Amino acid sequence: MSILELESASFSYGASEVLRDVSLSVERGGAVGLVGESGAGKSTILRLLLGLDSPRSGTIRFEGEPLRLRDRALMRRFRTSVQPVFQDPYSSLDPRQRIDSIIAEPLRSLRIAKPGEIPELVAAAVASVGLEPDALARYPHEFSGGQRQRIAIARAIVSRPRVLLADEPVSALDVTTRVQVLDLLATLRREQGLALVMVSHDLGAVAAVCDHTIVLKDGQVVEAGSTSKILTAPESAYARELVAAAPRLPR
Repeated sequence: MSILELESASFSYGASEVLRDVSLSVERGGAVGLVGESGAGKSTILRLLLGLDSPRSGTIRFEGEPLRLRDRALMRRFRTSVQPVFQDPYSSLDPRQRIDSIIAEPLRSLRIAKPGEIPELVAAAVASVGLEPDALARYPHEFSGGQRQRIAIARAIVSRPRVLLADEPVSALDVTTRVQVLDLLATLRREQGLALVMVSHDLGAVAAVCDHTIVLKDGQVVEAGSTSKILTAPESAYARELVAAAPRLPR
């Protein structure tokens, strides 16, 4: 059963149409990659799936129910269940806050834990992403880019969401660190039953963690199917170009 869906969604910025009749379905525990060049509409889809924008036409569904941005009860449940991981680990963390405060932010803002429960939940999230407990008392500038992205992932999973929406989560990292973060996402998905939507211009990164891939060009889906099929037998000329250009991630 799908946990998150777009059905025939179109979206415009002013007179500029950036999505045209896009549909996708995220199964419980599944992983979907969105690939395409800059301007293909990938990040716009992520904004729709995060409930930050509404489509001009079409429907967003969460657990089979249309997402209504003015329905407070529904949106609170949605915000608890769907969490983002942003592209830049340097700008996504508040440099003035300690790591324990940064990671606890979803628990406080969504009011889903009692104050006395928060330290234990934060410590568990930090352990899940492979950081030492002493990280909690430090500040973002004391960490490398890969460590900061682990902190951002800890913040995303501390509320025990069911879906992670990751926008180019490894593009700002060096190759070795990219592999480590992709491995972490795959491990969290397996151990916590998370569904994942990952936006990337890099088919190689998507192939490392996603079962299903959607190829976008100029706001339209040009190909969709299992990641293995798109990697080995892409049908569209554009998908063939992406496969040919995909770097091989070291293991």
